[in-house]
Amino acid sequence: MELADYAAHDALGLGELVAKGGVSPRELALAARAAIAALNPVLNAVVEVYDDRVEDLDEAGLGAGPFRGVPLLIKDVFGHEAGRKIEFGSRLCKGMAVEQDTYLAALLRASGVNIIGRSNAPEYSFSATAENALYGNTSTPWREGYSAGGSTGGGMAAVMAGMVPIAHGTDMAGSIRIPASWCGGVGLKPSRGRVSFGPVMDENGFGLATHFVQTKSVRDAAHMLDCLAQPQTGDPFVIPGGPAPYAELLESAAPKLRIGWSVEPLMGVAVEPEVAEAVIAAASLLADMGHEVEEEGPSFGGVEAVRRFVDIWFFGFDARAESYARATGNTICADTLEPVTHKIYQHAATLTPADFVTAQGVVNATRRDCAAFYDTYDIWLSPTTPRVSEPHGRYNLGRADVDMDTLVEEVLAVPCQFAVPHNIMGTPAISLPLAMSGDALPIGIQLGARAAHEHLLIQLARALEEAAPWAGRVPPLHVSRG
Repeated sequence: MELADYAAHDALGLGELVAKGGVSPRELALAARAAIAALNPVLNAVVEVYDDRVEDLDEAGLGAGPFRGVPLLIKDVFGHEAGRKIEFGSRLCKGMAVEQDTYLAALLRASGVNIIGRSNAPEYSFSATAENALYGNTSTPWREGYSAGGSTGGGMAAVMAGMVPIAHGTDMAGSIRIPASWCGGVGLKPSRGRVSFGPVMDENGFGLATHFVQTKSVRDAAHMLDCLAQPQTGDPFVIPGGPAPYAELLESAAPKLRIGWSVEPLMGVAVEPEVAEAVIAAASLLADMGHEVEEEGPSFGGVEAVRRFVDIWFFGFDARAESYARATGNTICADTLEPVTHKIYQHAATLTPADFVTAQGVVNATRRDCAAFYDTYDIWLSPTTPRVSEPHGRYNLGRADVDMDTLVEEVLAVPCQFAVPHNIMGTPAISLPLAMSGDALPIGIQLGARAAHEHLLIQLARALEEAAPWAGRVPPLHVSRG
């Protein structure tokens, strides 16, 4: 299969080719490996290719779902298969292997995908840019040396560069949506509890995080949500599904909705004029579609709320890091943890149960204040990120000038300020590549909905994809360009 043809399809398109006998899963695996070999030296999105899933691929062992044979990258974080390496982008965990399959891995295999390797991510996914000391920095395919976002930057960069059509992601403070914004893809964060984190844990980040995938089309997100939104044994709770399978909802229009849009800073970081203009243009487009659109945003606690958010995020990290040190035989020090991560480790050791309970109280109040927006509106329209992609080094964990007093402002505030409220609320949100900057970098526009209302996001996103299509945009660093 020619690489340009391979990269021209979305994941469902390749699955349909396999189902019709037009291409074999092994041929797709070979194409993916060739695409990775061609562009990874520049983008650095992939940290490992599973050779046994390429030439020696057992096609009979693939699931029968709609993505049968489609290559997928798994993020170097929770969600792996037993026996495969998981290093969390950290020198402390170098060479560490997974001991037990996750439910996610089983659900992905049932969808039919061929999990072909691992994508790059920041150390322990603690940053909004895929840069680390173990494997290096991932570039957006729109410009070498500029951030692909994070923490699922490797996966999204690989998708938009044509290496693979779909990649696993996790999202605790925007980690699916920020890379979608900076790489020009589709990033859906499902509702809390929609995709299982079992059996190793009940919820990642005490409910702040979620699993899903990075895609380049809305239909891929909808079909994969049907595959992964399957409650598993022992899950702490089960949330309502949509009114129909998400794939079916692609074919029906959303009802008339009340949409509030806002570009007002939530953490003190002004939105770039071009980004604000893109949000206003999206609001106008939605109004033209018949929706009731007003300028209004939710109440959010700003930097102080996020300070408490990170206390929950990092609570127990000291014990977690020490367990990894025992597993690998490595020592926790400046040579195994990056400077900011090492400070997080030291901070985590000082956090008490009382600190955790206090933080939970603040986050609970923030969640309820913010979610009151959905008492009036069905959809919150905002930027995904207030700025387009920036050069490497701005938000990474290798900065010696960042400590716990400045972490929120220096590392998280810019990329995360419009993303993190949806993690606090547990509500679904999606980033769509609806605009480009004058400097030829993608601008992500975010739609959020009340909990368990992914169906509205999928219907709106599909309508926007048809009204303002992005499939024809090909970044400079793409396998079709040779």
